[in-house]
Amino acid sequence: MKFTIPIIFLLFTFSCFAYASDAYAPDAEEAQAFADAYGQEIKQKESAEIYSTLELPKHSLEAGSEIYYFKYREPDVMREDGMMYGLAADYAYHNKVMLKADGRGSWGTVDYKNSGTINNINDWNLEFRGTGGYDFKLTDSFILTPYFGAGYRYLNDDSSGKISSSNAAGYERESNYLYSPVGVEGIFSKWQGWKLGFSAEYDIFWRGWQKSHLSDANRNFGDVSNTQDSGYGIRGSLKLQKTGEVIDFIVEPFIRYWQIDRSKDSDVTYSGVIVGYGYEPKNNTTESGVKVGVKF
Repeated sequence: MKFTIPIIFLLFTFSCFAYASDAYAPDAEEAQAFADAYGQEIKQKESAEIYSTLELPKHSLEAGSEIYYFKYREPDVMREDGMMYGLAADYAYHNKVMLKADGRGSWGTVDYKNSGTINNINDWNLEFRGTGGYDFKLTDSFILTPYFGAGYRYLNDDSSGKISSSNAAGYERESNYLYSPVGVEGIFSKWQGWKLGFSAEYDIFWRGWQKSHLSDANRNFGDVSNTQDSGYGIRGSLKLQKTGEVIDFIVEPFIRYWQIDRSKDSDVTYSGVIVGYGYEPKNNTTESGVKVGVKF
């Protein structure tokens, strides 16, 4: 009899524990289901956040500064090298149709080498372009935009007043290109507000004008103008873009290349008398650098 009460108490406690466990099981299952649903909701929100960054703004303005290495070559004739620093900006309109206007300007000094050398020649450059295209949304995270347009490039290379190591006098040279860019831009949406873009372009060269101010070297010489009818350009870039609250931040490495054929001949005059002819040799230009900017 003395063991009966403890045994009854133990049986009663075990029964209560078993009942409580059974009663608790549905609550645990509900909690797990709730956690799964919440996790799914978070994933959907994150996915929606990623995809929403891919919608291109209808109006946007991008501005920044660039630095690049300038390399100019006239094979077997001369070369110039130097660093250039510049500013660039563009306005873009996107509504399936894409319209863009952009411009840039840069300046720096280059070193000339031929039979003699001239250092620290002042160079400056301007370029203006207008392009139009169409936005193809190929997936939820990728938009591709082929485009076509018109462009103008101006380069001023001024060694006037300088004397080379071989005692040759320098002079100002002006270069003008008219061309049509044909290319494609692409942009991928990435995680947590990051985007990755790229561009690849071929430039149809229509015409070039080269003016050599020989009168800077000797006032008796007349200035010479040469026209160029054939050549091409190639350029490309990669763009890393971080979306911010108000503005986006951009880092964009790039390369620009021109290959221009020999120009037509022009008369060279001395005191008004034709003493020979001159031409612009076949040449190529490479600009490789990086742009850092913001997008509104």
